[in-house]
Amino acid sequence: MIRLSRKMEYALVALKYMAGKIPGELTSAKEISDKFHTPFDVTARVMQSLSQNGLLKSEYGPLGGYSIAKDLSRVSFNDLLEMIEGPTQIVKCLQKDDACDVQAHCNIVSPVQTLNQKLVQFYSSLKLKDIVVGASISAAKSVDMMNEGVSGK
Repeated sequence: MIRLSRKMEYALVALKYMAGKIPGELTSAKEISDKFHTPFDVTARVMQSLSQNGLLKSEYGPLGGYSIAKDLSRVSFNDLLEMIEGPTQIVKCLQKDDACDVQAHCNIVSPVQTLNQKLVQFYSSLKLKDIVVGASISAAKSVDMMNEGVSGK
Protein backbone atom coordinates (compact mmCIF):
# COMPACT_ATOMS: atom_id res chain seq x y z
CA MET A 1 0.00 0.00 0.00
CA ILE A 2 1.34 3.39 -0.95
CA ARG A 3 0.71 5.90 1.83
CA LEU A 4 1.63 9.47 2.52
CA SER A 5 3.97 9.94 5.43
CA ARG A 6 2.97 12.18 8.32
CA LYS A 7 5.51 14.72 7.08
CA MET A 8 3.74 14.85 3.72
CA GLU A 9 0.39 15.23 5.46
CA TYR A 10 1.73 18.11 7.55
CA ALA A 11 3.21 19.77 4.44
CA LEU A 12 -0.16 19.61 2.69
CA VAL A 13 -1.98 20.87 5.80
CA ALA A 14 0.42 23.82 6.07
CA LEU A 15 0.23 24.65 2.36
CA LYS A 16 -3.57 24.48 2.30
CA TYR A 17 -3.78 26.77 5.31
CA MET A 18 -1.22 29.21 3.93
CA ALA A 19 -2.83 29.25 0.47
CA GLY A 20 -6.03 30.51 2.11
CA LYS A 21 -4.27 33.54 3.56
CA ILE A 22 -3.50 36.89 1.98
CA PRO A 23 -0.43 36.45 -0.30
CA GLY A 24 2.73 37.29 1.61
CA GLU A 25 1.07 36.98 5.03
CA LEU A 26 3.40 35.13 7.38
CA THR A 27 2.57 31.87 9.10
CA SER A 28 4.69 30.32 11.84
CA ALA A 29 5.25 26.63 12.42
CA LYS A 30 3.75 27.16 15.88
CA GLU A 31 0.59 28.61 14.35
CA ILE A 32 0.19 25.53 12.13
CA SER A 33 1.03 23.20 15.00
CA ASP A 34 -1.44 24.84 17.37
CA LYS A 35 -4.27 25.16 14.86
CA PHE A 36 -4.05 21.62 13.47
CA HIS A 37 -2.66 19.79 16.55
CA THR A 38 0.45 18.58 14.76
CA PRO A 39 3.75 17.97 16.58
CA PHE A 40 5.64 21.26 16.60
CA ASP A 41 9.11 19.77 15.98
CA VAL A 42 8.00 17.80 12.92
CA THR A 43 5.93 20.69 11.58
CA ALA A 44 8.89 23.06 11.98
CA ARG A 45 11.25 20.64 10.19
CA VAL A 46 8.77 20.22 7.33
CA MET A 47 8.42 23.97 6.91
CA GLN A 48 12.20 24.42 7.06
CA SER A 49 12.58 21.81 4.33
CA LEU A 50 10.00 23.57 2.16
CA SER A 51 11.85 26.83 2.72
CA GLN A 52 15.25 25.30 1.90
CA ASN A 53 13.75 23.97 -1.34
CA GLY A 54 12.35 27.39 -2.28
CA LEU A 55 8.65 26.59 -1.94
CA LEU A 56 8.32 28.78 1.15
CA LYS A 57 10.04 32.04 1.95
CA SER A 58 11.14 32.46 5.55
CA GLU A 59 11.47 35.63 7.56
CA TYR A 60 13.34 35.51 10.85
CA GLY A 61 12.64 37.33 14.06
CA PRO A 62 9.92 37.51 16.70
CA LEU A 63 7.30 38.39 14.08
CA GLY A 64 8.79 36.06 11.48
CA GLY A 65 7.33 33.07 9.75
CA TYR A 66 6.80 31.57 6.33
CA SER A 67 4.93 32.59 3.20
CA ILE A 68 4.41 30.75 -0.07
CA ALA A 69 7.21 31.71 -2.47
CA LYS A 70 6.17 29.87 -5.63
CA ASP A 71 3.06 29.72 -7.78
CA LEU A 72 1.41 26.48 -6.62
CA SER A 73 0.03 25.91 -10.12
CA ARG A 74 3.64 25.41 -11.26
CA VAL A 75 4.66 23.01 -8.49
CA SER A 76 3.70 19.35 -8.77
CA PHE A 77 2.80 16.90 -6.07
CA ASN A 78 5.92 14.99 -7.11
CA ASP A 79 8.02 18.12 -6.50
CA LEU A 80 6.61 18.34 -2.98
CA LEU A 81 7.13 14.63 -2.41
CA GLU A 82 10.79 14.94 -3.42
CA MET A 83 11.26 17.99 -1.17
CA ILE A 84 9.96 16.06 1.83
CA GLU A 85 10.86 12.42 1.14
CA GLY A 86 13.45 12.42 -1.64
CA PRO A 87 13.04 10.67 -4.99
CA THR A 88 9.92 8.57 -5.52
CA GLN A 89 11.03 4.96 -5.17
CA ILE A 90 8.38 2.43 -4.31
CA VAL A 91 10.84 -0.36 -3.49
CA LYS A 92 14.33 -0.42 -1.98
CA CYS A 93 16.02 -1.80 -5.09
CA LEU A 94 15.31 1.46 -6.94
CA GLN A 95 17.50 3.34 -4.47
CA LYS A 96 20.99 3.68 -5.92
CA ASP A 97 22.74 3.43 -2.55
CA ASP A 98 20.75 0.46 -1.23
CA ALA A 99 21.65 -2.92 -2.69
CA CYS A 100 19.03 -5.64 -2.63
CA ASP A 101 20.09 -9.15 -1.62
CA VAL A 102 18.04 -10.83 -4.36
CA GLN A 103 18.36 -8.23 -7.13
CA ALA A 104 20.54 -10.47 -9.32
CA HIS A 105 17.75 -13.08 -9.40
CA CYS A 106 14.71 -10.82 -9.11
CA ASN A 107 12.04 -11.15 -11.78
CA ILE A 108 10.13 -7.95 -10.98
CA VAL A 109 12.81 -5.28 -11.38
CA SER A 110 11.60 -4.14 -14.80
CA PRO A 111 7.86 -4.08 -14.01
CA VAL A 112 8.50 -2.28 -10.72
CA GLN A 113 10.64 0.31 -12.50
CA THR A 114 7.80 0.83 -14.99
CA LEU A 115 5.28 1.17 -12.17
CA ASN A 116 7.54 3.68 -10.42
CA GLN A 117 7.86 5.72 -13.63
CA LYS A 118 4.06 5.76 -14.05
CA LEU A 119 3.62 6.93 -10.45
CA VAL A 120 6.15 9.72 -10.97
CA GLN A 121 4.33 10.76 -14.17
CA PHE A 122 0.99 10.79 -12.36
CA TYR A 123 2.32 12.64 -9.31
CA SER A 124 3.99 15.14 -11.65
CA SER A 125 0.66 15.80 -13.39
CA LEU A 126 -0.96 16.88 -10.11
CA LYS A 127 -0.36 20.52 -9.29
CA LEU A 128 -0.31 21.65 -5.67
CA LYS A 129 -2.82 24.40 -6.41
CA ASP A 130 -5.36 21.76 -7.46
CA ILE A 131 -4.72 19.81 -4.27
CA VAL A 132 -4.61 22.57 -1.67
CA VAL A 133 -6.81 25.28 -3.21
CA GLY A 134 -9.39 23.40 -5.21
CA ALA A 135 -9.63 20.27 -7.25
CA SER A 136 -9.72 21.20 -10.92
CA ILE A 137 -8.93 17.61 -11.80
CA SER A 138 -12.11 15.59 -11.75
CA ALA A 139 -12.17 12.21 -10.09
CA ALA A 140 -12.97 10.64 -13.47
CA LYS A 141 -9.93 12.25 -15.10
CA SER A 142 -7.71 11.01 -12.27
CA VAL A 143 -9.03 7.47 -12.68
CA ASP A 144 -8.55 7.67 -16.46
CA MET A 145 -4.93 8.79 -15.96
CA MET A 146 -4.25 5.92 -13.58
CA ASN A 147 -5.90 3.41 -15.95
CA GLU A 148 -3.74 4.63 -18.83
CA GLY A 149 -0.66 4.17 -16.67
CA VAL A 150 -1.65 0.66 -15.63
CA SER A 151 -2.59 -0.53 -19.10
CA GLY A 152 0.44 1.10 -20.72
CA LYS A 153 -1.58 3.11 -23.26
